[in-house]
Amino acid sequence: MPTYSAQRHMSSRSYSLSEYECPRSNFAVALPIDSSLISLQDLRLDDACALLQHDAQNIQQEVGESHADYLQRLIDGLCELSLRDPLTGLNNRRHFRSVLERSIDVVARSGESVLLLLLDIDRFKSINDNHGHLAGDQVLREVASCLARCLRPMDTIARYGGEEFAIILPNCRPVFGLAVAERIRKTIADLPIPVSPLLTLQVTISIGGAYAPEWVRSTTDLWIERADQQLYRAKSEGRDQVCLEQPRELSVSAEEKGLLFGHLIMDEANTHENTPSDAPDDAPGNAAKRENA
Repeated sequence: MPTYSAQRHMSSRSYSLSEYECPRSNFAVALPIDSSLISLQDLRLDDACALLQHDAQNIQQEVGESHADYLQRLIDGLCELSLRDPLTGLNNRRHFRSVLERSIDVVARSGESVLLLLLDIDRFKSINDNHGHLAGDQVLREVASCLARCLRPMDTIARYGGEEFAIILPNCRPVFGLAVAERIRKTIADLPIPVSPLLTLQVTISIGGAYAPEWVRSTTDLWIERADQQLYRAKSEGRDQVCLEQPRELSVSAEEKGLLFGHLIMDEANTHENTPSDAPDDAPGNAAKRENA
């Protein structure tokens, strides 16, 4: 029976593989606990492989692929599944919230304009009631695909829940926010969605949005709540429209400027007073010596 030896460094800790017999897979994994070794069967990867196989991913070890690379590929596949919506293929709510947290940090440090949009398919329940849930699923997939095509690579889109989607638009200045949201709304309204050989549907969406407060460390819940209020407004005012909360302009009074920068102005004035003149006047005696020279 062949044996395998390897060493891997992670977080300044050493993991070693020594001789270990594994009847079915010839596979050994090192754990950071008393140098214990377990086999592939002990990891119970059957369910993990079944999930990946259901997602049309290759779960077989490829020719020339090392055992460590094979296991890493399985782990990476599971991580990807945990962050993706299975129906639409978009990011899921878990991934969306993590990106939202990072966006808040960016805005607090740099003052960058970041827009959050919440989108809801109008009267989606009637699609399920009149045409069935398979038709509803097809509508969700087509709308998700169309939304993804409307965005830049830097943007983040996720299925937020049910028929609701969320989009994070970094570096989106307020002067462009409404135009971007309107373009998305019109693109969905013009999208034909075939749900059967004899039936094509069209849907509309309502959009609500809010900018993260610049130079302020807010919270994800408050940001989402503000965007959700605008979505409710778009729904209540007739659907198929965009409502955005414009960012508030930050202004500083003269008194506040004095408190913020007054000490800098005083330090600069003191520096000028204490600095000797670049061209000091000569003493009378020196002037007379130059005249007699």
